[in-house]
Amino acid sequence: MTTYYGHIHALKGVSLEVHEGEIVTLIGANGAGKSTTLRSISGLAPPREGSIAFAGQPIHNLAAHRIVALGIAHAPEGRQIFSTLTVTENLSMGAYALGRDRAVIEENRKRVEELFPRLRERREQLGGTLSGGEQQMLCIGRALMARPRLLLLDEPSLGLAPRLVQTIFETIREINARGVTILLVEQNARAALRIARRAYVLETGRVALAGEASALLADERVRGAYLGEG
Repeated sequence: MTTYYGHIHALKGVSLEVHEGEIVTLIGANGAGKSTTLRSISGLAPPREGSIAFAGQPIHNLAAHRIVALGIAHAPEGRQIFSTLTVTENLSMGAYALGRDRAVIEENRKRVEELFPRLRERREQLGGTLSGGEQQMLCIGRALMARPRLLLLDEPSLGLAPRLVQTIFETIREINARGVTILLVEQNARAALRIARRAYVLETGRVALAGEASALLADERVRGAYLGEG
């Protein structure tokens, strides 16, 4: 796919695959096109050229809300929760694609609260008053309210304390174990490669390397450029 922001050529023929049940991660420097890739898939930044297919169905020409309805949810960088809404109201916003079936929405909310017990404790608290870690839980939980088959996670550990980073990655594993396929963008390349099955390295809008995550974790080029090893 090829994607532009105005006249800025953000993605230059990026091609990737995510198979059902996998965790696949995208790593690369700031500005490499990682977030744009997720935004192109979720319909927030549709590609100008190329195609995107989900479960055999072309989705690159669909509106974002229709993509959600097909089973793709996006937890964006920076969390972007609704700060003046309560935790419960934020979660309900994530379930809009499911219609007005209150029983289904309530079942989904219970699933999310089982995954993130802290959100149950904070149900009536405004999103803007939560800690950074709690806001990240809410961001992911809101995306999960749509019962996605594919979850797009953009920088879930950004700005979190090391203890919370470990918790978030454990939760990502648990979400995947529950049957959700995950495409992960993460600045903590080492942690991302450790939980992913496969990985792509993006450089200036192009795929520079691709392969099994374990192989890329051992690749000297990756270790030198992204893992802080000389």
